[in-house]
Amino acid sequence: MSSDLLSALRAITGDGGVLTEAADLEPYVTDWRGMFHGRALCVALPRTTQEVSAVVRACAAAGVPVVPQGGNTGLSGGATPDASGRQVVLCLKRMNAIRAIDVAGETMEVEAGCVLQTAQQAARARALLLPVSLAAEGSACVGGIVATNAGGTNVLRYGMARARVLGLEVVLADGTVVEGLRALRKDNAGYDWKQWFIGTEGTLGVVTAAILQLAPLPRHTVTAWLALPSPEAAIAVLRAARQELGDALSGFELMSGEAIARVEQHLGLRSPLPAAPWFVLLEASASLGGLREAAEAVLARSLEAGDATDCVLAESGQQAAALWKLRECITEAEARTGKSMKHDVSVPVSAIPAFLAAADPAVAAAFPGVRINAFGHAGDGNIHYNVILAPGTDTAALNVLVHDLVVRHGGSISAEHGLGQYRVDEALRTRHAAETDLARRIKRALDPGGVLNPGKVLPQ
Repeated sequence: MSSDLLSALRAITGDGGVLTEAADLEPYVTDWRGMFHGRALCVALPRTTQEVSAVVRACAAAGVPVVPQGGNTGLSGGATPDASGRQVVLCLKRMNAIRAIDVAGETMEVEAGCVLQTAQQAARARALLLPVSLAAEGSACVGGIVATNAGGTNVLRYGMARARVLGLEVVLADGTVVEGLRALRKDNAGYDWKQWFIGTEGTLGVVTAAILQLAPLPRHTVTAWLALPSPEAAIAVLRAARQELGDALSGFELMSGEAIARVEQHLGLRSPLPAAPWFVLLEASASLGGLREAAEAVLARSLEAGDATDCVLAESGQQAAALWKLRECITEAEARTGKSMKHDVSVPVSAIPAFLAAADPAVAAAFPGVRINAFGHAGDGNIHYNVILAPGTDTAALNVLVHDLVVRHGGSISAEHGLGQYRVDEALRTRHAAETDLARRIKRALDPGGVLNPGKVLPQ
C-alpha cells in the first residue's frame, strides 16, 4: 500500500515533489526547538491547490494521516509527525506566490507557503503594512501563521493573525477545495466558516491561500525604554500610554530585571538604564504628527507618578533597534543559562501583577533552585513565564502548578504558540469538559477518518 501511495503522490506532484530518503526527511520530522522527533513515510511538496487536494484525497483513500507543515517554526510540535513512519508530511513551501495586492482596498492574496517576511516586504514596497510580526518571520509561512493564529509583538494594536484574515482557501480532509477568497470586511452571509480553520493547527483542513487585511504604513514611530519598580507600575504605565497615545500604541513589552541581566551577561548587550526590578519597552506609531510629544507626555506622567523610576526615548532607528534587540535576545540568553520549561500563558491584563505575585513564591517554594525568567507582551496579557530548571525538577508537576495558577486568574495555558502535541494533555485537564466535547464534535464532522494532523490540539 505504501508503495502504491508513493507512486500516486509522485504522479500528483511531479519531479522533486516527494522526498523519501532519510537525510532529505530530517528537516521535516524534527520541530524547531528540537523537542519532538518523528518519522515520516514521505514528504509531499505540492505546487498548487489542486495538487494539495489530490494528495490529501489519495492519503485519505489509503488511510494514511497527513501532517500539514509550512516553515516548521512552530513551538509546540504541531507540524511534527509521530514515530510510526506512516504519516505523510504535507509541506506547502513550494506554494509561495503573492497572487495579488490591492492597494486601494489594502489587501493581499497570498499562498500558504509564502514566507511572512517576503509578504511584509511586498506590502511595504506599496507603502502598506502587514502587521503580523514575530521572531520567526524570516522563515515562518503564511499558512502556518493562519493555522496557528500566530501572535507576536503587534497584537496590542493590530490583533492576532485571525484579525488580519478576510478570506481563505482550504482543502478539507476528503480533498474538497473550499474557496472563500473574498476581500470583504463585511460579509454576514451565513457561517463565517474560515474561523474553523484559523488556530486549529491543520486538524480540520489545510489552508492553501489567504486574503490578508493590510494597514497604512505609519510615517512616525517612537520607542521608549522604562525602568519600573513592579508589575503594578507597568499596568499603570500601560494605562497612561493608552490614554495619551490611544490606538497608536503598538507594543508594550514587560521584562523582569533578571531577564535583562541575563542578556547583558551572556550576549554582551547593555541596557541604557541601570539595573531595575522590571523594564518596559514601549512603542507607538502613527501617520499624523505629534507622536513624540505624546510619548514624552507618557514618560513625564509615569515619572511624576513614580510608576517609572527612569526612562529613555530612542533618538534614531538604530537606537530603537538596539532596544528591541535587548527584548528579542531574552530567549537566547535563557538558553545559555540552562535548560528551561517554557509557559506561553495569558491572563487578563489587569491580573498580570496578581498572577506574578502568586506564581513566583509558589514555584520557588515547590521547586528549590529554579529561576524565573518572566517576560512578554503585557499589553495583551501574554506572559512567557519560563522557568530555568534545577537538577531533578519535576517538570510535569511544575506545569500543573503554573497552569493551575493561570486558570485561577482567568487565563489560558497557550496564549500564542498553540497546543500542538506539547500541551494537549494540559489543555484536556484545564478546559471545561463541554469545550473539549464541542471540539471533538467539530473534528468528527470535518475529519471523520482522523486524517488531518492526528494527536494535535486534541488527543488522538
